[in-house]
Amino acid sequence: MIDRGGGAGKEFRTVGNASLNAARRLRELDSLKSVDVLVVGGGVTGAGVALDAAARGLTVALVEKHDLAFGTSRWSSKLVHGGLRYLASGHVGIAYESAVERGILMKTTAPHLVHPIPQIAPWLPQAKFAQAAMLRSAFLGGDVLRMFARTSDDYLPHSRRVSSAELLRYAPTLKPEGMRGGFLTWDGQLYDDARLVVAIARTAAQYGARILTRVAATEVTGRGAVLVDQLTGDRLSVDARMVINAAGIWADQVASGIKLRPSRGTHLVLPQSVFGGLSAVLTVPVPGELRRVVMAIPAPDDRVYVGLTDEDAPGPVNDVPHATDAEIDFLLNTISSAVQQPVTRADLLGTYAGLRPLLDTGHHKGEDKTADISRRHAVITSPDGVVTIVGGKLTTYRRMAQDVLDKAIEQSSLDVRRPCETHRIPLVGAADRVRLAAVKAPARFVQRYGVEAPQVIAGPPEFQQPIAPGLRTTYAELRFAVRHEGALTEDDVLDRRTRIGLSAADRELALPAVRETFAAV
Repeated sequence: MIDRGGGAGKEFRTVGNASLNAARRLRELDSLKSVDVLVVGGGVTGAGVALDAAARGLTVALVEKHDLAFGTSRWSSKLVHGGLRYLASGHVGIAYESAVERGILMKTTAPHLVHPIPQIAPWLPQAKFAQAAMLRSAFLGGDVLRMFARTSDDYLPHSRRVSSAELLRYAPTLKPEGMRGGFLTWDGQLYDDARLVVAIARTAAQYGARILTRVAATEVTGRGAVLVDQLTGDRLSVDARMVINAAGIWADQVASGIKLRPSRGTHLVLPQSVFGGLSAVLTVPVPGELRRVVMAIPAPDDRVYVGLTDEDAPGPVNDVPHATDAEIDFLLNTISSAVQQPVTRADLLGTYAGLRPLLDTGHHKGEDKTADISRRHAVITSPDGVVTIVGGKLTTYRRMAQDVLDKAIEQSSLDVRRPCETHRIPLVGAADRVRLAAVKAPARFVQRYGVEAPQVIAGPPEFQQPIAPGLRTTYAELRFAVRHEGALTEDDVLDRRTRIGLSAADRELALPAVRETFAAV
């Protein structure tokens, strides 16, 4: 049964109507004629809009040309951050919004996917006093934001000055020579960004939203669109009382009057062995830059992500952006300045890059670099009535979804009296920390699936075996991805449900098992 009121402390214990799969997609696509809300785009914001609208009692269809989290949403740093960067640059409002939304994710909507992580900033010999002072000020400002956002020390302890010895316990490969201690704070880390998007979409489906991947929206207006099934080529017209464009970096291809200035953010994927067991986010100031840093971030499956860049990305938008050689060298050189042994290209498992859908206002004074452009989201209504959401950050997806849906409702003829409830609706798998700790399943599965973990691993013992030597992913996870998480293709499983594809070598190892799963399900 669906608890349409949400409510803190409640959780969805069964997959039930939250299951996304090929059969449900075909059934719901065949019966689709009209809806209250048509959402174009299956990233984190589009999925958030679908959940918000469905929870308010509206009929909803979300259409995505590719797969859930296909675009920018899966290319983040996997941090649910409190906006320290924005605080340092004077954008207090954006920083506060980030801190509030981080608390909602950690305490209510996704405690299984978001956990506290220490963040260290060593005072290295090459660091200028101004850089150290800026970081310390930002960390102290983060403490103030946590207080106003009502995130207790039980979740995120206050920042403090720490010794070099303590820093080395968190980051054993740091250069100890000349290090003058450093600073420690705490932030939120997302187990995986694509998994968050899938969880939001599945929760929306449980509230009755149609989640339709591999469906392109064409001829989009404020009253509907022509949909094209990318698997069959079939076309159908759909009427809608509201049309919301959440296509991210492709938003200007959906609605008129939108001009974007894409910014590319690149990360490196490295093995944990290079960092000797890194257990905190390592923050390294960029030489010659007061507010820019590079971070090494511990990640699941013995990986570390190093990022990120902020570069202009003019020209046609590729489905999958790629890191440039200059960006790779920049990240390697910056992180190598802090560790004993230089990190080289030979250490790389892979790279990934995403494009931020920043709004181009045409006023570039003081915005010569994309890093200078505001990350505040914008809601824009086209002359034909399509309501578009651009900008923003993964952490604030829920507030972005609320704002764009409120605007669409305001402009529609619908009398919608239910307010937004998503700040107190747990996503599928969510529960409080006590209940999560009691789940009878290995910790790795609880981190990925929350209270659904026992259902994922149910079945013969061989389902819990790794799918290939050197990989931790199991057959149970592949089967769950296809049966319940809407994976329709091999790439859906490898690149978004499991993230195996971040390493080309691991992808090759896993491909036979993925093909076997599709053949068996």
